[in-house]
Amino acid sequence: MKTLNSAPPQCEKPSLLSILLEARAPLEFASLGLCVHALSKAPKGDGRPILLVPGYMASDTSMRPLGSYLSYLGYSVYYSEMGRNKGRVNTDMLRLGARAESIQAALDGQKVTLIGWSLGGIITREAARLFPNTVREVITLGSPIIGGPKFTSIGKRYVAANDIDIDAFEIDVHLRNSIGFTQAVTSIYSKTDGVVGWQASVDIYNKHAKNIEVKSSHLGLGVNPQVWKIIAQTLSADK
Repeated sequence: MKTLNSAPPQCEKPSLLSILLEARAPLEFASLGLCVHALSKAPKGDGRPILLVPGYMASDTSMRPLGSYLSYLGYSVYYSEMGRNKGRVNTDMLRLGARAESIQAALDGQKVTLIGWSLGGIITREAARLFPNTVREVITLGSPIIGGPKFTSIGKRYVAANDIDIDAFEIDVHLRNSIGFTQAVTSIYSKTDGVVGWQASVDIYNKHAKNIEVKSSHLGLGVNPQVWKIIAQTLSADK
């Protein structure tokens, strides 16, 4: 969907209830133990490379539970190796693209699938736009696609830490999104996300984008059994 001449869409920030419900994230992680059998029945992987990218202020450690599951299914899992995600999107998208290119080169030209959590998903989207011959597919988890930090509960903190004009940044995000994707793109979101307003996580820019709702906190998206199942099914559908 090309919207270069339109104003950026407006969304709501997370409600206070959703913010408070973020406390349930440890329970979502614990629920994985109850879903081992069901998760083991997910479609098996084909060995393709998958590169995982953590969210704002998180490191690769946060992605390792999902990475272990994808390895179990038969995918070749890689991590960003960029340290803690400090929100420097313009720099990190180039670093991530270079990381994906190095993986591709080591695998005789095989394209890389990118999966990013929260702000990590924004970095994967930008890397996919810049490296279309390297990135095969993008999957994001609760990522602030619309507005950047504007429709998040931590927007003020992000703006202060990175010294940005939030309104100008919103327009820049809108223009970048309007360029669109050639690759398959999936956005997984939750209406009870306490960090990113759920409407901001819906990809309205790409007609072929898949937007899939789950029941999860924001902090639990990467360790939620329903999310893991959807990721496995999405990857399998792209064989």
